[in-house]
Amino acid sequence: MRVRLIPVLMAVAALLACTVTVPGTPTSQGGVVAPDKGGAADTSFVRNSDGGEIDQLAATVVDDVRAYWTEKFPETFDAEFEDLSGGYYSVDTADASSPEPPCTENAADVEGNAFYCPTADVIAWDRAALLPVLKERFGEAAVMLVLAHEIGHAVQARTGVGISQRRAAPDRFPTILIEAMADCYAGSFVRWVADGKAPRLRIEKQRLDSALESLITFRDPIGTDQTDGGAHGDAFDRASAFQDGYDSGAKLCSGMTVDNRRFTLTGFSTADDAQRGGNLRFDQIIESITPGLDAYFGGAVAAAGGTWTTPRVRPVSGDPACEGGKQGPVAFCAGDRTIEFDDAKGLPALHKDIGDYATGTLLASRYGLAARAATGKPLTGAQAQESVVCLAGAFTGSLFAAEDARYLSPGDLDEAVQVLLDFDYAARDGQGGALAAGFDRVARFRSGFTDGARACGLG
Repeated sequence: MRVRLIPVLMAVAALLACTVTVPGTPTSQGGVVAPDKGGAADTSFVRNSDGGEIDQLAATVVDDVRAYWTEKFPETFDAEFEDLSGGYYSVDTADASSPEPPCTENAADVEGNAFYCPTADVIAWDRAALLPVLKERFGEAAVMLVLAHEIGHAVQARTGVGISQRRAAPDRFPTILIEAMADCYAGSFVRWVADGKAPRLRIEKQRLDSALESLITFRDPIGTDQTDGGAHGDAFDRASAFQDGYDSGAKLCSGMTVDNRRFTLTGFSTADDAQRGGNLRFDQIIESITPGLDAYFGGAVAAAGGTWTTPRVRPVSGDPACEGGKQGPVAFCAGDRTIEFDDAKGLPALHKDIGDYATGTLLASRYGLAARAATGKPLTGAQAQESVVCLAGAFTGSLFAAEDARYLSPGDLDEAVQVLLDFDYAARDGQGGALAAGFDRVARFRSGFTDGARACGLG
């Protein structure tokens, strides 16, 4: 985040590919292949397959994604879905003698990749250094997302959105838009699976958090501008596109344009911000953001007919112990209208591990709880939990929309999404209850970011 006080993975030339070194801690998320629905698919249609566990998973995902588009393509595009003429390739990048797929010169070109190549109409994946790593770190649902995304590019090629359009009209078809559409298509497919309509796959709502974590792993490096030829979007862009597809289906995805899609990916505007990596020190973020929080929520409370009193912000050692329950490393204490934060361990640790806008997001959510108190709204229960994380998004959206300057640094929205997925603090109510799913926390934050405080139940 910038020091200001506020008044209120793919190459574009020939392949659509994702390359990434996948971080994270191994997680056990269970399988997505449902034994009671037929089990894994036959891998015989996958070229160069070893028939092993990873290719069985990939083949099952591909089979169900093809079934999805066979059903949805006609109602979305008024035409029949045509399967890939070039087929599907599995590549063992650990074996130098492994046959190379089309559009590459050798197997090593695919290392860490899954890609769609429009010139050959093929999809290929690395079964040695990508899919098994995704499965280990994020669960099998991550493999589902990656392959559904790549088949989304094949759908684009069948509907007049692809390489040739980008070359002919890059302003109308920037890479970031193409990638958002593919993320959106992946989301629409996952919703179909979650609704129990897939022939072989299943996924429960509570497992979408790790799936979304895997998607944002492929976000652009901090400082990438959305006009960059290879831009895919920041974590907020990618999560937003996926969730829009999940919520609204393929028809919405197909209608994405540069006129109706706002992206938050931005480059650095100052050398100083770039040198800091977009992050302030812990003490700086507290000092910098609180005047803006006070101004924004004061205005929101007044608009809702309430009376705002500036809360006193004070540090404490350890998690605040306000009346009612544990809110985490930042808390709104309704009794004396203070906002307390742990400056000894909890909040500084999040700041160090994720970034300064993790701190900003949690502070904004506690100001949101103070705003609910000022407007006579309940401070506990599901409505309060949804409202406070929504209000944190509304405040963040006001920073992004500021006309005279950009108050958010590149990477800030990545940090917001990360802290929302990994921790429930921003959605805790006055008793410490919270929205359980990170997927839902991100969705409510996005609602406030897009539609402002009026979407957050304050009025």
